[in-house]
Amino acid sequence: MQKNNTEYPTLKELEQLVWRKLQETFSSVMTSMLEAYDEEIVKQRDKQRFHYKDKRPLKIDSLFGEIELKRSYYRDRETGKYVYLLDQYLQFEGIKGFSPLVEEAAIELAVTSPSYRKASNTLETLLGYRVISHEAIRQHLLEVEVIRKERQSLTHPVLFIEVDGLYLKRQEKRIKGKEEKIAAVHQGWEVNGKRVSLKEKRHYVHRGKEPFWEGLETFLMETFDYDPAVHRLVINGDGATWITSCRDYFQGRAFFTIDRFHVARDIRRLFKGHRRYRAMQKALAKYDGETLMIELNSAVGTLETEAKEERLEALIHQLEQYPEALGDYREWLKDQGIDPTGFRPMGSAEGTMSVFAKRLKNGRSWVEKGASAMMTAMVALMDKIPLKTLIGRVEKWTEPKEERPPKYFVEKVESTIGEATRNNVMYLKQRANIPVYRALKDLKGF
Repeated sequence: MQKNNTEYPTLKELEQLVWRKLQETFSSVMTSMLEAYDEEIVKQRDKQRFHYKDKRPLKIDSLFGEIELKRSYYRDRETGKYVYLLDQYLQFEGIKGFSPLVEEAAIELAVTSPSYRKASNTLETLLGYRVISHEAIRQHLLEVEVIRKERQSLTHPVLFIEVDGLYLKRQEKRIKGKEEKIAAVHQGWEVNGKRVSLKEKRHYVHRGKEPFWEGLETFLMETFDYDPAVHRLVINGDGATWITSCRDYFQGRAFFTIDRFHVARDIRRLFKGHRRYRAMQKALAKYDGETLMIELNSAVGTLETEAKEERLEALIHQLEQYPEALGDYREWLKDQGIDPTGFRPMGSAEGTMSVFAKRLKNGRSWVEKGASAMMTAMVALMDKIPLKTLIGRVEKWTEPKEERPPKYFVEKVESTIGEATRNNVMYLKQRANIPVYRALKDLKGF
C-alpha cells in the first residue's frame, strides 16, 4: 500500500460519484434507444398518410435524470393534425415533461406520504434533483380514473362487510365538513401460521346521491359475482342510523352485527371498576345479548355521575333497537343453510378507518374534488387496482411485472448499455497493479 499512494474517496463521495455516473449513463442509453426507435418509425410509417416535417427537441424528467433527444414530427394527411408517432408508439405524451414512472412514483408517494409537498421532497432527496413539484403531483392525482378489474368469483355464498364513517373538514367557506361513508368487503379469513388476513378485500367509498346501501349493492354486483337472490351478507358497524338502515334495505338477506369494539369501549368507559363489569364482559364475549341487556338495565342508578347515567340510558336505548345484533352471526348463517366453519368474529372497521384517517385527517381540510381523488387513489393502492393517469397508467403498485419483455428489446438494451458504459470507470484506465484496479477487475461478471 505504501508503494501505491492512491487517494481513496469516502464511501459517501464514491456513492454520489457512481450515482451521478449511472444517471448520465441512463440518460445516454435512453436517448440512444429512443432516437433509434424514432428512426425505425420514420422508415416503416405509412408514408401516404404521415408526411415527415422535421425533428423537434424533447426533454423528459425521468427517475434517473433528464433525457434530451430529437424526435420526428409528422402531419397526418387524414386528420390534418400534427403528431409525434414516437409518442403514440410508446403510449406517452411528451408535452407533459416527465416520464410515466415519475408520475407513478409521485402518485404512490402522495398517497402514502403525509402531503403532496412531502412526496415531492422525497423524490428530490432520492434522485438528487427536483423532478416534479407538489402542485404538479396534486394536479395529476386530481385526474386519475379507476380501471375496472374483472369481477371476482365468490368462494362462499356469503360476503362480509365492515362499515364506518370518516368525518373530513372542508376548505370552502360556509361549507361544513362531511362524513365519508366507507365499506370494506371481503370473503372471509385466511390463516397462515399466526397471521390472519382477509380474503379478496375490496373497499367502497360512497359517491353520488343514491342511498348508501343501494350504491354498495351496485358495487357488489360490479365487483363480485354477486347475486342478491343467492348470496347473504354479514354487516358489521356501529349504531349510526345510516348503517343500521341496512336491516330495512336487505331485509332477510343480511345480518347486522353491532361492532363489538364500540360496545366494549362504551361498557369499559362506563363500568370499569364496577362490580357488574366482569359479568358484562363475559356476556359480550359469549354473544349472549339477553344477559348483557339484563346486566345493563340492572346497573341503572348505580353509576357515580349523572352524565354516566345518561350515557348508560342512551346505550341501552340503542341496543334495544336491534337486540339480535349482539348475537353470533354464525348461528344465523347455519339457519340459512351456510356452513360457518373457519369464519371469525367481525371487527376490522376501525383498522380500515385508521388507514384513511392517517392520510386524510390530522388537521387537514379538503375541497370535494381533492378528497374524492385522494380516496380513489388510496382504494386503488389498497386493492391493487390499475389507475388511468394523465400520462399513462399505474399498473401494479410497487409490485414488479411478471411478464418479460421480448428478447429483441432485452438484447437491444444490453448492447446499448454496453456501448454507453464502456471506458466510463476511470480507475480501469490507470495502472493495472494498483489495488482498486485489481478489485474492480475481480468484480467482472457480477
